[in-house]
Amino acid sequence: MAKKKKAVRRKKQAAASIGLSPAETHTGTGAADAMAPLVERDGGVVLAAYRDPFGGKPVLIVALPIDRVEPTPFQRDPSDPHVKRLMTVIETLDRFLDPIIVVRHDNRYWTPNGNHRLQAMRRLGAKAVVALLIPEADVAYQILALNTEKAHNLREKSLETIRMARALASQGREPEEAFAFQFEQPSFLTLGAAYESRPRLSGAVYQSVLRRIDEFLDKPLPKAVVERERRARLVLAVDDRVTTIVDKLKARGLTSPYLRPFVVARINPIRFSKATSFDFDEVLQKMATAAGKFNIDRVRPDQVTRAAGPPADEG
Repeated sequence: MAKKKKAVRRKKQAAASIGLSPAETHTGTGAADAMAPLVERDGGVVLAAYRDPFGGKPVLIVALPIDRVEPTPFQRDPSDPHVKRLMTVIETLDRFLDPIIVVRHDNRYWTPNGNHRLQAMRRLGAKAVVALLIPEADVAYQILALNTEKAHNLREKSLETIRMARALASQGREPEEAFAFQFEQPSFLTLGAAYESRPRLSGAVYQSVLRRIDEFLDKPLPKAVVERERRARLVLAVDDRVTTIVDKLKARGLTSPYLRPFVVARINPIRFSKATSFDFDEVLQKMATAAGKFNIDRVRPDQVTRAAGPPADEG
């Protein structure tokens, strides 16, 4: 059963009461300093070391050979138009002003935040890239929280999340729920597995349901990934029936881009429910049953217009 989420109240802090003073950021950087010989061995240069002013964690500012840096393997594919825009900006300013974030991994460097900038510099023929090197390697799995250079859409978030889960599952057997921060939402995991099987899935139309019925699992990650694949198959089975309904509605002359959201809303058994926990399988089974009984003859064009929601292809 899904657990009810508790609202988190942020405690108001007095101004300038948290973290380090400017002078303190320059002291106690031992953890970062210990990585300096490794950076130099890899052909890079340490430009500076400091402790971040909020949490006091050590950071190195480094210049790295660009061929030593690569995106984390579970990242979304870069957007070619965005890379080209960054190339234009860098060329116009004749400066690279926004260091990427990296962690050291097997004598190379992974960036969980900065792939578009990295690709832009590569295409421009740059020899080196400036980065903030974080000693803690687990930062590589905090990609959704870190990535701010180009907002993720639902498909990208979901695919990255299930890829992260697979990568972490190969490293250990911690429970899925232990990575709630990294994964953000359990529905991303289920939808990610669904997108892997059906890249053109209109996941946004199912997200409103999945956010209410999905939950992080207390299963070890390898078993949790298998469960995500099973849940994804249930979603895809419903989508198959929804596609059949949409095709029949189109054959009757209804061509609205909101047909799929309209159908999913109609078969959603918890649409008007005020309950806070649901059984995942039960809800999906009810949706599949409702789709099987859907009467297209009772659908009017004005009903679809009034029920307009997110378009089918959310990107």
